[in-house]
Amino acid sequence: MQQAYSWSWIESQVAQTIEVWDGSATRTPRAAPQYSPQEQTRREQAYDRALHDVDREAKAPTPPTRAAHIAKQNRMTASFARFSAEALDLKGDAVELLTGDFLPVGTRLARWARRFDPSLTMPDIIQACRNAWTACGLQPLMGEPIGLTPSILGYSMLYPYTDNFLDQADISAATKHHFSARFRERLSGGAISPLNRHECALWELVGLVEGQYPRTLYPGVFDCMLAIHRAQEESLAQLRSEPRPDEVLRMSCAKGGSSVLADACLARGWLSPQESQFGFEWGVLLQLGDDLQDVREDLLRGSTTLFSRTAAAGTPLDSLAAQLLSFSDAVADRMDALPHGNSMLKELLRMSWRSLIVGGIADSHQFFTPGFLAEMERTSPFRFAFLRARRELLASREGLYTTLFHAFLEHPEDDDTGPTLPAPALAASGCA
Repeated sequence: MQQAYSWSWIESQVAQTIEVWDGSATRTPRAAPQYSPQEQTRREQAYDRALHDVDREAKAPTPPTRAAHIAKQNRMTASFARFSAEALDLKGDAVELLTGDFLPVGTRLARWARRFDPSLTMPDIIQACRNAWTACGLQPLMGEPIGLTPSILGYSMLYPYTDNFLDQADISAATKHHFSARFRERLSGGAISPLNRHECALWELVGLVEGQYPRTLYPGVFDCMLAIHRAQEESLAQLRSEPRPDEVLRMSCAKGGSSVLADACLARGWLSPQESQFGFEWGVLLQLGDDLQDVREDLLRGSTTLFSRTAAAGTPLDSLAAQLLSFSDAVADRMDALPHGNSMLKELLRMSWRSLIVGGIADSHQFFTPGFLAEMERTSPFRFAFLRARRELLASREGLYTTLFHAFLEHPEDDDTGPTLPAPALAASGCA
């Protein structure tokens, strides 16, 4: 019998995860590799060589033929592979996983999204890609091959639309509540016609999930999607009012946990109790990691998280960041106990979690003590000042991210790798 994910199940899982989080405060994070200043300099030079190679290729004139364009993309991918090996010490099978499996997932999603809705921005599509990469990282852990499926595509594309709508300050609370209620009805399977182009897009994306996982056969998939919807509604309280400290953690766990729980369920259609718990805890880890990275922005817009609340009180974030590192160790233990997924993938995921946290510390350095920063910087392949400088370069309006994004989308034809994706139908629906 498939697991049902009622809201009471979510609340129970939140309580269990908070116990793990609280226990992480008393544990010392596991030792991480240490890097000397000389080693960091060598890796930074490899980083910059790769940036230069990719930037040169990306800004070169568009090749006249598809074959030449593919060759150009392959050269950019090879530059990334060299960087991964030289700067991050990744082995060949890990590099192949990133370039041969995860990169095509992002490319296929971005090309589909551009045909589906040309008004989507690069940040919108990158937001969807991040979720798809998480879901595809879960596939091998569920015993499935990596590939962008219709349901992962549909679910990943939902939240640029919903998040952007709910974040708009010029839309009234009443309008947001009305939209949220209608979207909940659609997620519940209600026969409700879309009122506008925004709803047309969302309705079609939900239909991609329904097409792969019929509701009667896979009810847990839609339980999960309703759970993340409710968690998002409740998390709006982080902007509207000043929640109690215990409520801040509870809402963060419910939102982050239910989001990746849905990713895990979409990877196969159902989960064991062990897999459900891992997916939920991974989601909490990613949510708290994002909260650490966004602490400055959250302070500016008045959004209350564990990290922004502590920073606003003038307390250094050292202890919270160390607790998050210990929590990531606990989540890694949960992952290691899963029967599927090889050791290389699991090690790559552990590395990505630590990079998320250490990168957040580097970005939000003003909220940490000098001693803690020095300790954390020794565990980073790159100096923190270097990371901040390159982050600004990559993310600038004319930076490499933008150039690279367009270089990979210049030829929008899909290849034949991965499951067949349905043709985008938003323009043909009469809602464009």
